Amino acid sequence: MASQSDQPAAKAGPSRKLGSLRMVWHYASRYPLQLAVAAVALGIAALATLAIPWQFKEMIDSGFIAGGGDVAPHFRLFYAIVVALALATALRFYFVSWLGERTVADIRQAVQRNLLRLAPGFFEENRPSEIASRMTADTAIIEQVVGTTVSVALRNMVMGIGGIAYLFSLSPKLTAGILLGIPVIILPIVLLGRRLQKVSRISQDRVADIGATTAEQMGAMKIVQAFGQEAREADRFAAAVEANFATAKRRIRLRAIITATVIGLLFGAITTLLWYGAEGVATGTITGGTIAAFVLTGGLVAGAFGALTEVYGDLLRAAGAAERLSELLNAEATIAPPAHPRTFPDPPIGTLEFRGVEFRYPTRPDAPALHDFSLAIRPRETVAIVGPSGAGKSTLFQLAERFYDPQAGQILLDGVPLVDADPADIRARVAMVPQETVIFAASARDNLRYGNWAASDEDLWAAARAANAEEFLRKLPQGLDTFMGEGGARLSGGQRQRVAIARALLRRAPLLLLDEATSALDAESEKLVQDALETLMHDRTTVVIAHRLATVRAADRIVVMDEGRIVEEGRHDDLVAADGLYARLARLQFQDSLTAA
Repeated sequence: MASQSDQPAAKAGPSRKLGSLRMVWHYASRYPLQLAVAAVALGIAALATLAIPWQFKEMIDSGFIAGGGDVAPHFRLFYAIVVALALATALRFYFVSWLGERTVADIRQAVQRNLLRLAPGFFEENRPSEIASRMTADTAIIEQVVGTTVSVALRNMVMGIGGIAYLFSLSPKLTAGILLGIPVIILPIVLLGRRLQKVSRISQDRVADIGATTAEQMGAMKIVQAFGQEAREADRFAAAVEANFATAKRRIRLRAIITATVIGLLFGAITTLLWYGAEGVATGTITGGTIAAFVLTGGLVAGAFGALTEVYGDLLRAAGAAERLSELLNAEATIAPPAHPRTFPDPPIGTLEFRGVEFRYPTRPDAPALHDFSLAIRPRETVAIVGPSGAGKSTLFQLAERFYDPQAGQILLDGVPLVDADPADIRARVAMVPQETVIFAASARDNLRYGNWAASDEDLWAAARAANAEEFLRKLPQGLDTFMGEGGARLSGGQRQRVAIARALLRRAPLLLLDEATSALDAESEKLVQDALETLMHDRTTVVIAHRLATVRAADRIVVMDEGRIVEEGRHDDLVAADGLYARLARLQFQDSLTAA
């Protein structure tokens, strides 16, 4: 059975250089029409730019030097070239920018869809804040590359190649001299580019560190201020920022060296060749229009290749971003539906059974959470799970929902092994109230409907009433349409818990899992919720993790766990009389209630 958490691919291999951009091309190539229009517009713009020195040559040789002929036709053609250049550039900008935004949107959606498939173990080993950074900062880099950099690169390539071809037509000898210098220019790009890509990847990691630190500090601001750690957290953030700045300086320095080296070599070579060209004009072997066109075209070619050096740096940076996103996109779900999933019986039976289960969390492989654990829960039975912290109580719920698979043993729901069933079918039969209540930054209605998205307002109010949440929900400014705030900031802890209980009630699942479901309620609210839960538990199987005596006493059976094993099992009175672990926990936690009893 699967025991490893989902791992990103990059941890297993080195950087794949520009090959990582294939993922970006995969999504961009879904829009061939836009690509075609952008390519045609790009080609026209590049050729129109190269047509300017050609027309300049014709005007000089045929107009000025030929004896002051009529130059008006030449300028009219200049106007036509300018109009074509402007329109083609506008079309190129629009469609290339559209492709950049659309490609990034598709990548973000694809990554998010894959993240939703992954087991919780993945997010234990990969910080959610870093994942969020990849979804924002890295995709922004890709959007820039697809929407700007690639267009600039292609345009300069067309201009460079077309310019060299035109230079050959003007003066093969001078152009051959330029081409001989190209290997000298490419060599430093290759050598320095390898170092630049590595630094670019590190730079993106440092940006992610800043995002992760910010998210952590903002989420724990009350703790930071309560313990007076503002200065320490400011220093920690400053350290992350300075580490990013130090890496950025290395990246900028390398790019500056590449740019200076290439431009210096390129323009130095062109200047030398133009010197020889000027001597050719003096001796009459080259016309004035030819040398003028050669100068203009040479400048365009030099500028094109100079821009390509900067583009190469951007592409390397984007390759690092694409690689980081590919890790998320290609992460395999360890908890996935089998090829031929088994179906559950209909109507549901409501049984849950653990057979010799061994389980260790991926992040804690040396500490068994469950050891040789066996437990059979009967239909419509209420079982209370108690035990000290770390006994493995919440682990049972994680396994019952198949968020993890055990390393050994079997877990069966309605007689079907969980590993043979589709996880979605499993979770459709389970309603859970977790220990850490989750309230989404949405309306109260949407938070309740998470249990059953098709529920009507009448259903929502009925569930809220049963969970003792109706009164405070009706007092909200916009009722069910009231925005709950980040993490349910508009609600108290007890109110958030009752919303979570109402959400579970709406699920109408045959198996109900309550993890400290009444832990945040006062005595009066707990009594009302317990009454509602007793009605709910009457016709469904319920497993309760609770330390409150009222919940434990209401259970059909109490299972006492310690260090991942069952150490006691029975009714409340019997376990108290046995004077074992349960009796000790009861004396420690429920002393007042036991005295009253």
